[in-house]
Amino acid sequence: MYEPTVARLTYRALLGRRRAAILFLLPALLIVIAVAVRALVGVDDGVAADVLGGFALATMVPLIGVIAGTGAIGPEIDDGSIVYLLSKPVKRPTIIFTKLIVAIAVTMAFSAIPTFVAGLILNGNGSQIAIAYTVAALVASIAYSAVFLLLGTVSRHAVVFGLVYALVWEALFGSLVPGARTLSIQQWALSLAEKIGADGAIASDVGLPTAVILLVAVTGLATWYAGQKLRSLTLAGDE
Repeated sequence: MYEPTVARLTYRALLGRRRAAILFLLPALLIVIAVAVRALVGVDDGVAADVLGGFALATMVPLIGVIAGTGAIGPEIDDGSIVYLLSKPVKRPTIIFTKLIVAIAVTMAFSAIPTFVAGLILNGNGSQIAIAYTVAALVASIAYSAVFLLLGTVSRHAVVFGLVYALVWEALFGSLVPGARTLSIQQWALSLAEKIGADGAIASDVGLPTAVILLVAVTGLATWYAGQKLRSLTLAGDE
Protein backbone atom coordinates (compact mmCIF):
# COMPACT_ATOMS: atom_id res chain seq x y z
CA MET A 1 0.00 0.00 0.00
CA TYR A 2 3.04 2.31 0.15
CA GLU A 3 4.94 3.32 -2.99
CA PRO A 4 8.38 4.91 -2.30
CA THR A 5 8.58 6.63 -5.69
CA VAL A 6 5.19 8.30 -5.22
CA ALA A 7 6.22 9.31 -1.72
CA ARG A 8 9.47 10.86 -2.93
CA LEU A 9 7.68 12.89 -5.60
CA THR A 10 5.07 14.04 -3.10
CA TYR A 11 7.67 15.09 -0.54
CA ARG A 12 9.48 17.04 -3.24
CA ALA A 13 6.27 18.82 -4.23
CA LEU A 14 5.28 19.66 -0.65
CA LEU A 15 8.71 20.79 0.50
CA GLY A 16 9.53 22.99 -2.47
CA ARG A 17 10.72 26.49 -1.69
CA ARG A 18 7.38 28.31 -1.70
CA ARG A 19 5.40 25.73 0.26
CA ALA A 20 8.26 25.11 2.69
CA ALA A 21 8.40 28.83 3.46
CA ILE A 22 4.68 28.84 4.27
CA LEU A 23 4.98 25.66 6.33
CA PHE A 24 7.80 27.14 8.41
CA LEU A 25 6.03 30.48 8.92
CA LEU A 26 3.22 29.30 11.18
CA PRO A 27 5.39 27.20 13.56
CA ALA A 28 7.89 30.07 13.78
CA LEU A 29 5.05 32.45 14.66
CA LEU A 30 3.85 30.06 17.37
CA ILE A 31 7.32 29.93 18.95
CA VAL A 32 7.61 33.73 18.84
CA ILE A 33 4.21 34.06 20.52
CA ALA A 34 5.18 31.51 23.16
CA VAL A 35 8.43 33.32 23.96
CA ALA A 36 6.65 36.70 24.15
CA VAL A 37 3.88 35.36 26.38
CA ARG A 38 6.33 33.64 28.70
CA ALA A 39 8.37 36.85 29.00
CA LEU A 40 5.29 38.98 29.71
CA VAL A 41 3.15 36.66 31.81
CA GLY A 42 5.52 34.05 33.21
CA VAL A 43 4.46 30.48 33.89
CA ASP A 44 0.69 30.15 33.80
CA ASP A 45 -1.12 26.91 32.96
CA GLY A 46 -4.28 28.70 31.88
CA VAL A 47 -2.45 31.01 29.51
CA ALA A 48 -0.44 28.09 28.11
CA ALA A 49 -3.66 26.18 27.38
CA ASP A 50 -5.19 29.27 25.77
CA VAL A 51 -2.21 29.79 23.45
CA LEU A 52 -1.85 26.14 22.47
CA GLY A 53 -5.58 25.65 22.08
CA GLY A 54 -6.40 29.00 20.50
CA PHE A 55 -3.53 29.26 18.05
CA ALA A 56 -1.68 25.95 17.72
CA LEU A 57 -4.59 23.52 17.57
CA ALA A 58 -7.33 25.82 16.30
CA THR A 59 -5.36 27.69 13.64
CA MET A 60 -1.89 26.32 12.90
CA VAL A 61 -2.69 22.60 12.66
CA PRO A 62 -5.67 22.91 10.25
CA LEU A 63 -3.86 25.46 8.07
CA ILE A 64 -0.81 23.22 7.77
CA GLY A 65 -3.20 20.35 7.09
CA VAL A 66 -4.74 22.35 4.23
CA ILE A 67 -1.33 23.05 2.72
CA ALA A 68 -0.09 19.46 3.05
CA GLY A 69 -3.34 17.63 2.31
CA THR A 70 -4.39 19.57 -0.77
CA GLY A 71 -0.80 20.06 -1.93
CA ALA A 72 -0.15 16.32 -1.94
CA ILE A 73 -2.34 15.80 -5.01
CA GLY A 74 -4.25 18.94 -6.01
CA PRO A 75 -1.51 20.61 -8.11
CA GLU A 76 -0.90 17.37 -10.04
CA ILE A 77 -4.57 17.17 -10.98
CA ASP A 78 -4.72 20.86 -11.87
CA ASP A 79 -1.71 20.82 -14.21
CA GLY A 80 -2.45 17.36 -15.66
CA SER A 81 0.77 15.75 -14.45
CA ILE A 82 -1.31 13.21 -12.55
CA VAL A 83 -1.76 11.42 -15.89
CA TYR A 84 1.92 10.44 -15.83
CA LEU A 85 1.52 8.93 -12.38
CA LEU A 86 -1.69 7.13 -13.28
CA SER A 87 -0.01 5.59 -16.31
CA LYS A 88 2.33 3.66 -14.03
CA PRO A 89 1.46 0.16 -12.80
CA VAL A 90 0.51 1.42 -9.34
CA LYS A 91 -2.93 0.82 -7.85
CA ARG A 92 -4.97 3.97 -7.31
CA PRO A 93 -5.64 3.29 -3.61
CA THR A 94 -1.89 2.83 -3.17
CA ILE A 95 -1.29 6.28 -4.67
CA ILE A 96 -3.83 7.84 -2.31
CA PHE A 97 -2.55 5.96 0.74
CA THR A 98 1.05 6.91 -0.01
CA LYS A 99 0.16 10.56 -0.50
CA LEU A 100 -1.86 10.46 2.72
CA ILE A 101 1.13 9.10 4.67
CA VAL A 102 3.31 11.89 3.29
CA ALA A 103 0.70 14.55 4.08
CA ILE A 104 0.31 13.19 7.62
CA ALA A 105 4.08 13.13 8.16
CA VAL A 106 4.50 16.71 6.94
CA THR A 107 1.54 17.98 8.96
CA MET A 108 2.75 16.24 12.11
CA ALA A 109 6.31 17.51 11.71
CA PHE A 110 5.26 21.13 11.19
CA SER A 111 2.53 21.18 13.82
CA ALA A 112 3.08 18.66 16.63
CA ILE A 113 6.79 19.38 17.18
CA PRO A 114 6.35 23.18 17.38
CA THR A 115 3.33 22.67 19.65
CA PHE A 116 5.43 20.64 22.08
CA VAL A 117 8.29 23.15 22.00
CA ALA A 118 5.87 26.04 22.55
CA GLY A 119 4.30 24.18 25.45
CA LEU A 120 7.68 23.69 27.11
CA ILE A 121 8.44 27.38 26.66
CA LEU A 122 5.09 28.48 28.07
CA ASN A 123 4.93 26.40 31.24
CA GLY A 124 7.47 23.56 31.07
CA ASN A 125 4.71 20.98 30.52
CA GLY A 126 2.98 21.87 33.74
CA SER A 127 -0.30 19.94 34.16
CA GLN A 128 0.81 17.86 31.15
CA ILE A 129 -0.44 20.64 28.88
CA ALA A 130 2.42 20.48 26.37
CA ILE A 131 2.13 16.70 25.94
CA ALA A 132 -1.67 16.84 25.83
CA TYR A 133 -1.77 19.38 23.02
CA THR A 134 1.04 17.62 21.18
CA VAL A 135 -0.98 14.39 21.15
CA ALA A 136 -4.03 16.37 20.03
CA ALA A 137 -1.99 17.89 17.19
CA LEU A 138 -0.73 14.46 16.13
CA VAL A 139 -4.23 12.99 16.05
CA ALA A 140 -5.75 16.03 14.34
CA SER A 141 -2.99 15.88 11.70
CA ILE A 142 -4.21 12.46 10.59
CA ALA A 143 -7.85 13.49 10.19
CA TYR A 144 -7.09 16.86 8.61
CA SER A 145 -4.70 15.28 6.11
CA ALA A 146 -7.30 12.72 5.04
CA VAL A 147 -10.10 15.28 4.67
CA PHE A 148 -7.99 17.82 2.79
CA LEU A 149 -6.44 15.15 0.57
CA LEU A 150 -9.99 14.17 -0.39
CA LEU A 151 -10.79 17.81 -1.16
CA GLY A 152 -7.69 17.99 -3.33
CA THR A 153 -8.91 14.94 -5.24
CA VAL A 154 -12.49 16.08 -5.86
CA SER A 155 -12.18 19.84 -6.36
CA ARG A 156 -9.97 22.35 -8.13
CA HIS A 157 -10.83 24.80 -5.35
CA ALA A 158 -9.68 22.52 -2.55
CA VAL A 159 -7.58 25.18 -0.82
CA VAL A 160 -10.53 27.57 -0.68
CA PHE A 161 -12.86 24.91 0.71
CA GLY A 162 -10.18 23.80 3.16
CA LEU A 163 -9.71 27.34 4.44
CA VAL A 164 -13.47 27.78 4.76
CA TYR A 165 -13.69 24.64 6.88
CA ALA A 166 -10.63 25.45 8.98
CA LEU A 167 -11.23 29.16 9.55
CA VAL A 168 -14.99 29.57 9.22
CA TRP A 169 -16.51 26.29 10.39
CA GLU A 170 -14.07 25.29 13.10
CA ALA A 171 -12.72 28.66 14.26
CA LEU A 172 -15.94 30.71 13.92
CA PHE A 173 -18.95 28.41 14.12
CA GLY A 174 -17.10 26.00 16.37
CA SER A 175 -16.60 28.72 18.95
CA LEU A 176 -20.10 30.26 18.66
CA VAL A 177 -22.48 27.40 17.89
CA PRO A 178 -22.42 24.52 20.42
CA GLY A 179 -23.86 21.96 17.99
CA ALA A 180 -21.17 22.66 15.39
CA ARG A 181 -18.47 21.61 17.82
CA THR A 182 -19.58 18.00 17.62
CA LEU A 183 -18.57 18.00 13.94
CA SER A 184 -15.18 19.58 14.58
CA ILE A 185 -11.90 17.71 14.22
CA GLN A 186 -10.44 20.21 16.64
CA GLN A 187 -12.93 19.20 19.34
CA TRP A 188 -12.33 15.51 18.69
CA ALA A 189 -8.60 16.03 19.19
CA LEU A 190 -9.26 18.15 22.27
CA SER A 191 -11.08 15.23 23.89
CA LEU A 192 -7.80 13.30 23.85
CA ALA A 193 -5.93 16.31 25.23
CA GLU A 194 -8.51 16.60 27.99
CA LYS A 195 -7.88 12.99 28.98
CA ILE A 196 -4.10 13.49 29.13
CA GLY A 197 -3.98 16.90 30.82
CA ALA A 198 -4.57 17.56 34.49
CA ASP A 199 -8.17 17.79 35.70
CA GLY A 200 -9.75 21.02 34.55
CA ALA A 201 -6.77 22.14 32.48
CA ILE A 202 -8.35 21.35 29.09
CA ALA A 203 -12.00 21.00 28.11
CA SER A 204 -13.71 19.47 25.09
CA ASP A 205 -17.37 19.41 24.06
CA VAL A 206 -17.12 15.85 22.71
CA GLY A 207 -16.76 12.70 24.79
CA LEU A 208 -13.66 10.59 24.23
CA PRO A 209 -15.40 7.43 22.87
CA THR A 210 -17.40 9.52 20.40
CA ALA A 211 -14.31 11.45 19.37
CA VAL A 212 -12.27 8.31 18.70
CA ILE A 213 -15.07 6.76 16.63
CA LEU A 214 -15.52 9.93 14.58
CA LEU A 215 -11.78 10.38 14.01
CA VAL A 216 -11.40 6.82 12.76
CA ALA A 217 -14.58 6.96 10.65
CA VAL A 218 -13.79 10.29 8.99
CA THR A 219 -10.18 9.35 8.27
CA GLY A 220 -11.13 5.97 6.85
CA LEU A 221 -14.05 7.21 4.75
CA ALA A 222 -12.14 10.18 3.37
CA THR A 223 -9.22 7.96 2.36
CA TRP A 224 -11.47 5.35 0.77
CA TYR A 225 -13.52 7.90 -1.16
CA ALA A 226 -10.39 9.71 -2.39
CA GLY A 227 -9.21 6.38 -3.82
CA GLN A 228 -12.55 5.89 -5.55
CA LYS A 229 -12.49 9.38 -7.06
CA LEU A 230 -8.95 8.89 -8.33
CA ARG A 231 -10.04 5.63 -9.94
CA SER A 232 -12.96 7.34 -11.69
CA LEU A 233 -10.60 10.08 -12.86
CA THR A 234 -8.52 7.38 -14.57
CA LEU A 235 -11.60 5.96 -16.27
CA ALA A 236 -12.57 9.40 -17.51
CA GLY A 237 -9.12 9.91 -18.92
CA ASP A 238 -9.21 6.52 -20.65
CA GLU A 239 -12.48 7.42 -22.35
